[in-house]
Amino acid sequence: MSEPSKTTPDDPTSLSPFKNTTFRYLFAAQITSLIGSGFTQVALALLAFDLMGAQAATVLGIVWSVRVFAFVIFAPIFGGLAHKLPRKEWLVALDVGRALLVLSLFWIQELWLLYLIIFLVNVLSSGFTPVFQAVLPDVLPDEKVYTRALSYSRLAYEVERVLSPALAGLALLFLSFHALFVFNAVSFLISAFLLYLAMIPATVIGERVSGVWHNIAFGIKAYLLTPRLRGLIALYMVVSAAGAVVIVNTVGYVQGELGLTEQATVMVMAASGLGAIIAARLTPYLLENHFSDRSLVLTSGLFMLISLLPLIFTKPSFIMLSIMWAGIGFTASIIMTTSGRLVTRSCRKADRSAFFSANFALSHLMWLICYPIAGWLGATSASWAATGLSIVGLVALILAFYFWPQRDRERLKHHHDEMDHQHPHYHDEHHQHEHEGWEGEEPHIHPHHHHEMEHRHRFVIDEHHSHWPRSTD
Repeated sequence: MSEPSKTTPDDPTSLSPFKNTTFRYLFAAQITSLIGSGFTQVALALLAFDLMGAQAATVLGIVWSVRVFAFVIFAPIFGGLAHKLPRKEWLVALDVGRALLVLSLFWIQELWLLYLIIFLVNVLSSGFTPVFQAVLPDVLPDEKVYTRALSYSRLAYEVERVLSPALAGLALLFLSFHALFVFNAVSFLISAFLLYLAMIPATVIGERVSGVWHNIAFGIKAYLLTPRLRGLIALYMVVSAAGAVVIVNTVGYVQGELGLTEQATVMVMAASGLGAIIAARLTPYLLENHFSDRSLVLTSGLFMLISLLPLIFTKPSFIMLSIMWAGIGFTASIIMTTSGRLVTRSCRKADRSAFFSANFALSHLMWLICYPIAGWLGATSASWAATGLSIVGLVALILAFYFWPQRDRERLKHHHDEMDHQHPHYHDEHHQHEHEGWEGEEPHIHPHHHHEMEHRHRFVIDEHHSHWPRSTD
């Protein structure tokens, strides 16, 4: 098992997740795979130009659409079945599989083969990322330590987003862009080795014993039945609406409407990354000292939309646009960092992979909706794109306030009908019954009876709780 997280309120340094050896291996694996993936993003742009010249943008548009489509379709499938698999072996195998697929890009000369390989790489990523995310709260059970781990994880993602293009550019001074695919393959193999060294906790046996479809649908259904997570999905739409303007429309506005250079575009995009980096470091402090999760992320969603207003009503200068984009990056990073806490809080330990997979799929679905809107409206002007997506974001923010109750209690009073059934179970608040001696160690399966009861405990959607209580008293 992993090292325990020992914290004392008088010693802030004890809250560092890096004191946990397993987290250090996991974080190192994340860093190496992120850098490699960043190299591949650069190499894909160059490969697209090499294959199609001026039509490279069309190729990349299809590539990123294929990527998100794979996430949306396959993440719930893997998430529904991951609780039946050994997690370490699963993660290592997926890293090795991604390494082999990315390496094959070195020889690609046909577009259809490029699309197929990118699709397969991201199918494997849809099985890797949510399970990897679900491991962290098992390794770091203390919520404050876990929040700092989420902060560092988000920080790594944002720093990679800023630095990878620069590192790739440095490599291209000495090597062809095809070599970047090799670097990515090596990074996945290093990640696999680090995961092999990590003491990843064994998969917790859950209570789901129904058929394949029930397990696949469970994560999405349970996620959408949880009020705070419905609110989180609406906030993902806010993030996607503002983020799509940044990603899709920046180059057209900076180089088209302002008449500036490619370097100016890069600097404006970097401002968004810088804002995100600052927010990733501040989020644990804000959650522990000033804000509840709900108030922090809803306030962030509001300020994200406010950051778009100057582009709707004026023609922002380079400096003003950089400040706006930094604000969007800052607020988006707060929401994304906090999301891990919300998902972990909303499910049983055995169901985390299913919930994180649902979170992964549904959040990417929001991007799949907003990217085309940004491209369609942005064909007229960046101002039109900002106007349309601000309206989308405002509706989503109102829904987030509506879905996520202000009195968001974890312990809820609820009713259970009398029933008989069998499934793997521990002797918790729902299972207090006599044994005959043959049932074996927990969790075990045997026919058992549930008496009708009404009680209060930490409430999540699972096999015993198929709907949210109407009353939260």
